[in-house]
Amino acid sequence: MSEDNTPPGSGDEADAFIAEAVEAELAALKAETAALKEQILRYAAEAENTKRRAEREANDARAYAIQKFARDLLGVADNLSRALAHEPADVADSVVKNFVLGVEMTEKELQGAFERNGLKRIAPAKGDKFDPHQHQAVAEAPGTEVAPGGVVELMQPGYELLGRLVRPAMVVVAAKAAGAEPGKPNGAGPNPYSTSDDAEAGGSVDRRA
Repeated sequence: MSEDNTPPGSGDEADAFIAEAVEAELAALKAETAALKEQILRYAAEAENTKRRAEREANDARAYAIQKFARDLLGVADNLSRALAHEPADVADSVVKNFVLGVEMTEKELQGAFERNGLKRIAPAKGDKFDPHQHQAVAEAPGTEVAPGGVVELMQPGYELLGRLVRPAMVVVAAKAAGAEPGKPNGAGPNPYSTSDDAEAGGSVDRRA
């Protein structure tokens, strides 16, 4: 008959030791898994941010690569608008009528091409509030029915390319202060219609362009 030499209670202690070791190993694995998960999420977020930044920079490069070309075309649009502004009211000559119609169609097609490529016309109407980020005051007109600081007349339309100013709209504004001289150029002194930053620079053009 064999003798059991195992000390009393040693089997329970071994089981407890094994259980503690398994529990510690499990806790270590859980902690490692959580750390790896957090690291993966961080890398994924960084990759997504990098992707978005690259896409934004690529879009900006494509959008603003045509800015100079667009600015050069603005002179063409201005000349077409001036030509149409002097369109004769009543013309009997069919040749002249066809010529005027051709100019109108050309101007319309040019503006359509601008719109399709994100070049938006800025043409504030009489009475609109002066916006120093999109408008440039070239003169003041006191004693008008327009509220002080409002647009009295559009001298030249402005344009923005996908939200970025290419050229401000040139406008005449209603004088804010009493005693302002009619038609006084805005460059003769501090521009009261510009933002504080623009006033220090002496103009009201958005310098983002």
